[in-house]
Amino acid sequence: MTEYKMFEGCTIGNRIPFIEASSRKVLDKIGVQTSQAPFTCCPDPTGVKSFDNMAWLALGARNLCLAEAEGKPIISLCNGCTNTLRGVQHQLKHDSLKKEKVNAELAKIGKEFKGTIDVVHFVDVLKENLDKVKAGITKQMSDLKVACHPGCHYMRPAEWMESDDPMRPKNLKEIVAATGANVIDYDELALCCGNAVAGPYPEHGDAILKQKMDSIKKAGANVIVVNCPACFQRFDTSQRDLSKKFEAEYNIPVLYLTELIALAMGVSSEEIGMKNHRVRRNTAIENL
Repeated sequence: MTEYKMFEGCTIGNRIPFIEASSRKVLDKIGVQTSQAPFTCCPDPTGVKSFDNMAWLALGARNLCLAEAEGKPIISLCNGCTNTLRGVQHQLKHDSLKKEKVNAELAKIGKEFKGTIDVVHFVDVLKENLDKVKAGITKQMSDLKVACHPGCHYMRPAEWMESDDPMRPKNLKEIVAATGANVIDYDELALCCGNAVAGPYPEHGDAILKQKMDSIKKAGANVIVVNCPACFQRFDTSQRDLSKKFEAEYNIPVLYLTELIALAMGVSSEEIGMKNHRVRRNTAIENL
């Protein structure tokens, strides 16, 4: 059995730890073994990388070295973390000059990047173990009409993410369907949630989110399922403000993929902290 080093990421660990709770329960139920390592921030693919690529490479490589030292692949619960760690690995494997410079920095703390381990997204692990996921389902989610949102960093850039079609993703939909939920197709599946631009350009971020939400509403979905912590926060915390700003009703609950699976496996909502969701009352997930 493969043992993975768990990379929870900063956002989940510090702001939405209930997602880690559901993820650990699901992974335990399908027999995926994980262990810890003293990882730091990945760092974020839209943060440090944008102004200092070498610092981004060095910080990411340091995390990869921790897993390499134990010969264990990394499993990430976060799109951004997966994207960074795979991106760092890709650049350093294909650019010997960058690798040399990064290893010169890492040598100062007694480490060396070798590129010997894999970085996997938890969605890919769930898909590989889909038979075990299906075997663990005890409660059908047939009342749910789910709009899936895989998120930009899970699919793109395809040169190092490679998990799914970058414009017509299928993996998340396939796993959601395994729970018995009804997957609803909608026009803006591949559209960003707007999180990356919402800070510096809130008007643009809100316009993107509105376009996304309008498409989801038009399709008749009563739940949004995501596999990215940033996307989760964007959908869960911004719908109320979006409703006020555009004088429209946006009140569709959001589930992390592992929350949906945990519920379908008979885990109670209390066990995975769903009371911490913002969009919840009088919605399709209220009594799950």
